[in-house]
Amino acid sequence: MNKSADIIGIGSKYLPTIGLEIHAELKTSSKMFCSCKNDPDEEKPNMNVCPICLGHPGTLPSLNKEAIAKVLKIGLAVNGKLADFTEWDRKQYFYPDIPKGYQISQYAYPLVSGGKLADVELERVHLEEDTAQSTHDQHEKSLINFNRSGVPLMELVTKPVIHDAKTAVHFAKELQLLIRYLGAGEANMEKGEMRVEANVSVSENPELGIKTEVKNLNSFRAVEKAIGYEIKRQIDILERGEKVVQETRGWDDRKEETISRRSKESAHDYRYFPEPDIPKMKISEIPEFSREILSRGMPELPWIRRERFINDFGATSKEAEMFVEDSALASYFEKIIKAKKDSKIGLKEYARLAMNYLLTDYFGGLKKKGRMCHILTLIPPASWAELISMIMNGELSSRGAKDMITYLIDEPQGAPRDLAVKHALIQQNDPEALKKTIKEVIESNKVVVSEYKSGKQSSLQYLIGQAMKATGGSANPSLIKEILLELMG
Repeated sequence: MNKSADIIGIGSKYLPTIGLEIHAELKTSSKMFCSCKNDPDEEKPNMNVCPICLGHPGTLPSLNKEAIAKVLKIGLAVNGKLADFTEWDRKQYFYPDIPKGYQISQYAYPLVSGGKLADVELERVHLEEDTAQSTHDQHEKSLINFNRSGVPLMELVTKPVIHDAKTAVHFAKELQLLIRYLGAGEANMEKGEMRVEANVSVSENPELGIKTEVKNLNSFRAVEKAIGYEIKRQIDILERGEKVVQETRGWDDRKEETISRRSKESAHDYRYFPEPDIPKMKISEIPEFSREILSRGMPELPWIRRERFINDFGATSKEAEMFVEDSALASYFEKIIKAKKDSKIGLKEYARLAMNYLLTDYFGGLKKKGRMCHILTLIPPASWAELISMIMNGELSSRGAKDMITYLIDEPQGAPRDLAVKHALIQQNDPEALKKTIKEVIESNKVVVSEYKSGKQSSLQYLIGQAMKATGGSANPSLIKEILLELMG
């Protein structure tokens, strides 16, 4: 079977439909229903545990307001409907990593309904508790670490409106960015803090086909590959005249194929019923959950920043994405923009030039020196402003600006103008002072001058280069060209 995630070329006979269920651990000080520390970096097993998150009989859960607020903020960001009334439910299933024999989740009354993210419509966003972690060794023994048991877990469910793997991956990346921007969690997939499940079906008509659920995809690459494989697998089944079986499948990253795990459960299999030990909530009666209070802590959202950097600063899509994905870098660049003092330079022109030197020459210089970790602590924004002003006013050539950045990496607190003088980078802009040097260049290159006068345009660039060399690179190339043309008639 072709394992490619790219379904282009399979023909228009079948319509793939994908719905995503994405779980993300929330960054809170304590767990969802107890006061145990929520610490994803705790390496020692079973340290952050108590009778509540271990499921001991007779224990009573208590709600984590911080986790609820974070989910409601996500609801605001995606323009979803925030619940006024909500309750928690018991979701019954029996695995060793569920000590109570049920998971406290939400079923009929999620915290958020509807909304849209990355042009994908959402079904719901709700809150539940995470399971413990099981590990299996080579001796067929299983060990359970309960540090994760009871950690607040957001579940977001999309509507089945996605039709290709790349769109699914784009959506998951946008959600990861949103979670990070809101400070709701880190959403590191490699650490299991964000897990994707894909419901995939194919059909020859507008009605949905039989779906399979691919569980616990822990990288964007796995999401794209697994969806692509599953679409192709189901099409092959239908082409043979067979029926797709509704089931849960896993993803084998090494073999790059999905593997049958079990028949797919339906809602009634979980025997949901309202959690009797947690009071029902009327959110409008809790002041810290009001839309006004929640909105105060909302940052600029990723898609708004992306559009602003393109429109206001002239960033390309690729450049804007770099700033959107790295908030610290975006903040640094914004400080460079605010440091602009030269009123003769337009904002967009200044921003475009600063962005170019920052993302190419500065990054390149740091990488060569192995100092990328210091990117935000080296050149002060005011020095960038002075550097850009010197470039725009013709005091520094493009070559001189690149050299200046190298010197500033080594002497970050140095004043650009002082460094330019020290290293003889200030462009010579005095025509009379340059004429003598250029006359000598013309006299020393009579053959080249003759070739130019005969129509060989490349000869002019050679002469400009010789003049730049003679002035140690400190002359203004435009002025050299002007004087050369004047003296050569």
